[in-house]
Amino acid sequence: MKNKRALVMLAVAVLLGIVAVALASRWLLGEKVAKASCVVVASADISRGQRLSPDMFTTMERGAAEIPKDAFTDPALLAERVLKSNVGKGEIMSQSKLAPAGTMGGLSALITEGKRAITVRVNDVIGVAGFALPGNYVDIIVHTERDPGEHDNNVRGATHVSKIVLERILVLAVAQEVSRDETKPKVVNAVTLEVTPEQAEKLDLARGVGTLSLALRNQIDPNLPDTEGATKRSLLDEKTPVPAPAAPAPLKRVVLRVRRPLPPPAQMPQVKRNCVSVLNGLHLSQECF
Repeated sequence: MKNKRALVMLAVAVLLGIVAVALASRWLLGEKVAKASCVVVASADISRGQRLSPDMFTTMERGAAEIPKDAFTDPALLAERVLKSNVGKGEIMSQSKLAPAGTMGGLSALITEGKRAITVRVNDVIGVAGFALPGNYVDIIVHTERDPGEHDNNVRGATHVSKIVLERILVLAVAQEVSRDETKPKVVNAVTLEVTPEQAEKLDLARGVGTLSLALRNQIDPNLPDTEGATKRSLLDEKTPVPAPAAPAPLKRVVLRVRRPLPPPAQMPQVKRNCVSVLNGLHLSQECF
């Protein structure tokens, strides 16, 4: 009797467990369907600067947690827009990845507002052996001659200096391409950089007064070290010559002349005169001769 009752309780527990699992599974599936939305994704890899058309995209269901706030739901809205960053296959399209409406395709769409694009000629050494690719950051070094100092005239090469003049400059394009496989470096003859107007003036001057080199830097390194530049003297660890002390000026012989006071003027000798008194009526006067 006791065994029969235990079997009945066990069967009821198993049945209730199956019902609970079925209800939980149904609820989870319902939540997933409710939160999933249809969004526009890229059907293939698309390079930045490219003008878009609806046939480059498709729609897929994605979870709410994966969908950005500015995602597109209709591929037709992307017609004639221009990408400002690379997009991979299956990546959700959003407004933040597009250049402003009306932007023409090409390099001009990649330039940040307020900045300029300037191209410099490079070779296999200056271009970091082809590893200065679009999207990388570089420092620009100029080798030139500074104005000679007081003690540099007799030292050969003392006026040569290498100095980092621009730091953390974005590479927009190499040669005529704005996108390249980062695993396949290629030596080119020109690199286009994104700079501010002030940096463009500085770079153009540096290009005219010396030779340029690019130094590839870590993309996530924000540090901008302040260097003094390298000269021949600092390269060879030579000490700056201490100028010899100047010889003291010869003492001048000063002769002091004392002016004697002038003698007092001679007094004129007094002339002895004879005087008489004259009585004229009531008036008395004195006459001298």
